[in-house]
Amino acid sequence: MAEKDNAENFLSLEDETKTKKASKSKLKLPKIVKKKQPSPADSELEKQILEAEIIDDTVVEQPNGIYEVQWPLVGMDCPDCASKAFNALDHLLHTTEVKVSATTGEVSLKVDLEHGFVSQVSSVLKSLGHPPNLSFYQLSGVNARVVAKRNKISLRDVEKLLLRQPGILDVEVNKDNQILVQLLPAPSKKMLELRDNSLTKIIGTKPIYNEVSSTRLRPDQWRLFGGMVAIPILVIIMLGEMVSMPKLMIGFIASIGIFVGGLQMFNEAIASLLSRQMGFQVLTSTAVIGASIIGFWEEALMVVILVSIASHLENSALEKARKAMQGGLDRIPRTARRMISKSKKNKEKNVKIENLSFQLAPSNISNSQSMLFNQNPKKDDESEIISLDLLHHGDIIEVRSGELIPADGKIIEGFGALDKAPLTGESAPVEVSVGDEIHAGLILARGPVLLEVTAVGNETRLSGIIEAVHSFKEQKPEIQNLIEKFSAIWVPIVLFGALIVWYTVFPDDWKIILLLWVVACPCALLMAAAMPHAAALSRSSRMGAIVRGGDILERLSKVNHVLLDKTGTLTSGKPKIGEIIIAKGKQKKATLALAGGLEKRSSHPYAQAILEHLKLLEISPTQVSGINDIEAGVKGTVSGKEVYFIRADMADMYKIKMDKDISKAIGEAKKQGIGMSILAREGTAIALFTFIHDDTRTGSKELIHGFNNRSISVEILSGDQQSSVSNFASQIGLPDKSAHGGLSPEQKVTWVEKRSQTHVTMMVGDGFNDSAALAVADVGIAVGTGESVNMDAADIMFPGDEPRTLIELHDLSRKMHNAIVGNIAISMLITFTLVIAVINGWYDQLWVGVLIHEASVLLVILNGARLAGKDNVLAILIAITKTLWFDTIAVFKQFKQHYFTQSVKQNTPEIDLHATS
Repeated sequence: MAEKDNAENFLSLEDETKTKKASKSKLKLPKIVKKKQPSPADSELEKQILEAEIIDDTVVEQPNGIYEVQWPLVGMDCPDCASKAFNALDHLLHTTEVKVSATTGEVSLKVDLEHGFVSQVSSVLKSLGHPPNLSFYQLSGVNARVVAKRNKISLRDVEKLLLRQPGILDVEVNKDNQILVQLLPAPSKKMLELRDNSLTKIIGTKPIYNEVSSTRLRPDQWRLFGGMVAIPILVIIMLGEMVSMPKLMIGFIASIGIFVGGLQMFNEAIASLLSRQMGFQVLTSTAVIGASIIGFWEEALMVVILVSIASHLENSALEKARKAMQGGLDRIPRTARRMISKSKKNKEKNVKIENLSFQLAPSNISNSQSMLFNQNPKKDDESEIISLDLLHHGDIIEVRSGELIPADGKIIEGFGALDKAPLTGESAPVEVSVGDEIHAGLILARGPVLLEVTAVGNETRLSGIIEAVHSFKEQKPEIQNLIEKFSAIWVPIVLFGALIVWYTVFPDDWKIILLLWVVACPCALLMAAAMPHAAALSRSSRMGAIVRGGDILERLSKVNHVLLDKTGTLTSGKPKIGEIIIAKGKQKKATLALAGGLEKRSSHPYAQAILEHLKLLEISPTQVSGINDIEAGVKGTVSGKEVYFIRADMADMYKIKMDKDISKAIGEAKKQGIGMSILAREGTAIALFTFIHDDTRTGSKELIHGFNNRSISVEILSGDQQSSVSNFASQIGLPDKSAHGGLSPEQKVTWVEKRSQTHVTMMVGDGFNDSAALAVADVGIAVGTGESVNMDAADIMFPGDEPRTLIELHDLSRKMHNAIVGNIAISMLITFTLVIAVINGWYDQLWVGVLIHEASVLLVILNGARLAGKDNVLAILIAITKTLWFDTIAVFKQFKQHYFTQSVKQNTPEIDLHATS
């Protein structure tokens, strides 16, 4: 995290004065004179800007229109913070549909540029301690003094001018008059056009961006810095009291520590009050100020230190949890490598985007694997790097080893291995070759391959999963709404109840008010359900399931009766070859090859079964010409002779002659109720193929046993014949009384409704015929690829083909429920215990209450985060402790660099950000 902080920068209200003073000094002693001789390229750019037309208006272009925007935030670590941010933004005239998520740490909203700017929204959030969690970019070759002259404004107004432009979140002009801008991520095409046009008019040239590390401290860094500075001051105060230092001196030194250590806390408290919110910062700030007034300097400093360190630990823990919850889904690359010579699109419409790297998913890939990163892609004779927005259906793209796939497509050249876990839950890489479909967002572990694009952007399969997962995460479960309603009542009771307790019980000790305000704040309670829900939803997405919110998982944890559709759920629903009866005098290999040749171009399930069988036996299909569909089959020509592959009951219609063996096999197959097809040549049957429809999926038996071991009853509901269903049930370990066949869709609904009256039911099905039954069950799970599933009727979408995953999903829901119950119990028990302890006088130290309160919040976060499944609680705790140490070192180095050296470190080569993400 320390390294990440070095790569980011944000404006801070605390040092605006310092920047202004620095800017004034530059007017007296222009640095342009003192600088070294610029390069010819820089000189030419300066000349170009100076000779540009002078702009008279301070607002270069008045943008308009309503745009959807979204960006990540720093320090968004609890629902209380999200609620305060929402209320603050909801009061703005130019914002609508505001959503602030504590689980993902992001804000999304619609902004009307005719009534305000995006930077104003960012400024409000920053005042609450939540600046954008984004890097700054230096405008390459641009000097703020030159920009000020060009626009006929003062140097100090350059930041104000740039902040009024669309797509700009924040601006910094450093001591060297370099301009650093923080850009809205993934802007729309119209927003991007407005931003670049306005910046071009302001600076006189097309903007080129260099990602840099600013040294200005963010609010969360100021908090950590202040808390660490307060520690040695606390030691000095303790020593001073031991050696009888004058109280006035002690108070002066302690006041410095309280001011520096609590400055960010005080700022956030003021912003919270301005937005009409009573949060934890207000209560702790009041406690610190009250303790200072009555001379409890040590306690006031301890509270400041604990709040700063605990807040940083909580934020670090939540960041670790968010990383664990990403699950490999949020990783669609921004660019694609299109093959020029093979592309089906008009090259004249292509726009080359240079110096953009592929966004590779594994963040821990070593630098030695530089071949995977493509930091400076160039257009060559065969390919070009283009923005994903310029990629179209039918284009040919190349994906290399280790890269993320930018679009859905079919392999037309090459082979490799693919990690399909985000889509299907498969843990092992899957081999892919020519003809296979692969999907955007997955990693090509081994390649390269050429793809013909079949879907781009929002049309891709993974994009739909990402959108669904994000939307369901943000749906507040019923239990979370109840907690927030309780908190809304509890907080006023604490505020006024503390005054009543002081007035009636402890009239001589008003410190009791501060103690009650601090210990009774329900921060841990607000996180009790939110974190387990988000972590469990993310874990389920990695298992291949999309769950429609935390309420569904809550109901799933209580399920005690499962109803399973047979075909497509417990069986694959795809036929496989049973027996092949060859006529006397015919060769089996040649016969199979002939059948494969006739069915080679067919999409019929029987045809696919035959082709898979030939592939298994490594038999190449015979070349058949003149293939045509006929009633109940196909026909073609081989060596001038007509050949047929038809349904067995159509043999009389086509006057097909059969020998005794084939006729006998047809009679037996009819009794078993299985499918049959005849292969004939010149009116004579040469083979009979039988097909088995009920092939049991791997894991179906384990699914039944798993539910039985968890005291969950299971029934099969099927439209197939009762004899077939009973036979199948016996194979997977179910008694005949639990197997129900011959049911119509309406009868399935009636059955599920009846069971739901006495049980908490889960219905699992795969097709439209199961939709109504899925809807009436307490929990409906749709399995399959999604092509034949009515997703609107299901509570859970499960695209995988491994039934045992349903057991894992049920176990996850129970773990989530237990985590929520545990979190609520922990937070309530600690809160009420502290309140009782204060009232009974068991302790009277503010810092003790703050320590226990913050520890409970951290414990609740860690308990929920473990459900994400990547690290246990101890591993996360060790990681955030290390992060605290490294972040502290980084903050002090950054402070020193900002106020004593002020250099901007460039991170990457020049980047053209004119492509939307």
